[in-house]
Amino acid sequence: HDIGKAVDHEIEGPHALIGADLAKKYGEASRVVHAIAAHHEDESPHDILPILVQAADALSGARPGARREMLANYLKRLEDLEEIAKSFAGVEKSYAIQAGREIRIIVENQKISDDAATVLARDIAKKIETELSYPGQIRVTVIRETRAVEYAK
Repeated sequence: HDIGKAVDHEIEGPHALIGADLAKKYGEASRVVHAIAAHHEDESPHDILPILVQAADALSGARPGARREMLANYLKRLEDLEEIAKSFAGVEKSYAIQAGREIRIIVENQKISDDAATVLARDIAKKIETELSYPGQIRVTVIRETRAVEYAK
């Protein structure tokens, strides 16, 4: 639907209409051409397809990291998540994943027991709730690894 954004900037006009012209030129179905042209209401929508494209465009644009100006805020939120986890004793590493919807924390198994890992997850979750603003929920996973290796000879 935003193919008009990829066209040379020497062509004047709204990207929706440029994209629709391009789609028409290359034989795209008329309903698709119309959906491209009408997704920012440069044309009046004649059916449901442009309205669905508008909704998808809004959802896509609102996702974390979709817009350049939002990217800095998104990266800061990921860093803040990781820093909150690292502020606790016994935390070795932390990784914000799933676009910041989850944080995985690796702890030093000599310093953090299994029971302490459960408490730590709860404490980190509480600190995230009080210090950060975020949509939805964030899953906090504490990983405590123990390895036992033996060789058969």
